[in-house]
Amino acid sequence: MAAASPSNPKANYHIRSISLPSKPHPLFQQCEDHLLRIIASSDATSSSSSAISHKLSGLLDLHNCMNDLFQLPLTQEAFVRERNEKWVDELLDSSLRLLDVCTAAKDALIHTKECAREIQSTMRRRRGGQTGFTNEVKKYFASRKVVKKAICKALVTLKSCEKKSMPSFSSTNKDNVAVALVSVLREVEAVSLTVFESLLSFISGSKGQSKMRGWSFVSKLMLNKKVACDEEKSEVNEFADVDTALSCLVGQETSKSDNISCSENVQSDLQQLESCSQDIEEGLECLFRRLIKNRVSLLNTLSN
Repeated sequence: MAAASPSNPKANYHIRSISLPSKPHPLFQQCEDHLLRIIASSDATSSSSSAISHKLSGLLDLHNCMNDLFQLPLTQEAFVRERNEKWVDELLDSSLRLLDVCTAAKDALIHTKECAREIQSTMRRRRGGQTGFTNEVKKYFASRKVVKKAICKALVTLKSCEKKSMPSFSSTNKDNVAVALVSVLREVEAVSLTVFESLLSFISGSKGQSKMRGWSFVSKLMLNKKVACDEEKSEVNEFADVDTALSCLVGQETSKSDNISCSENVQSDLQQLESCSQDIEEGLECLFRRLIKNRVSLLNTLSN
């Protein structure tokens, strides 16, 4: 997804508090603090594997805080009072969207990691000589093509979610708790989808950073004075590095010594890819379980 350019990219945006009508409980402030930290990390760090893992960790903390918020009696009472409101249905739809995109990211990650392991195994055991290695690389790129196609589809879905879900996410009643809930829930979905967008783009091999944009809170917190220098930074993307290294190794005729050196570089890149994939996968799995528990908690509250 291409980032929308602000009308004045040099504008000095300031991180400020979410414009909630009021905060009926300190947990609303805690959720806001988690949101601010995710925004700040997205603006201040590159799209490296460590940055992605950091964002996922922050997102897990945010949704853990949301679970605590959902357990409050005043929150549960508000859900029950508003259960027939459109925003409640939209909240349930939102929880499914987050689970779907999280699943898409997990599938893309696992699929790529498994194919990379096959190449590592072939290189270690030298099975089938150069022909066997070339065949495994072809399988890897065929798999990457499937993964990138699935990621493109998921990113299109994210863009669709941005356009259709957020504007109507509002309460018709003037219930103070409900209004505060709607406000924070809008921002939580916005930030969550944007973090997932960054992750999917990273797995696809893109070295560009996904920008927080398009929503009320997020659009006021991004693209400050760091934009110009951020664009000049060299991004490290282990997925892109492996793609490039494998293409060079099988696509160029080199001397024996150069070939050995290239092979060692590829093995190093593959090891780094496996390491970063493991870290991201662990973070995704924890987040996926939390999203499921939050959805179950919501459904239990609404069914009472």
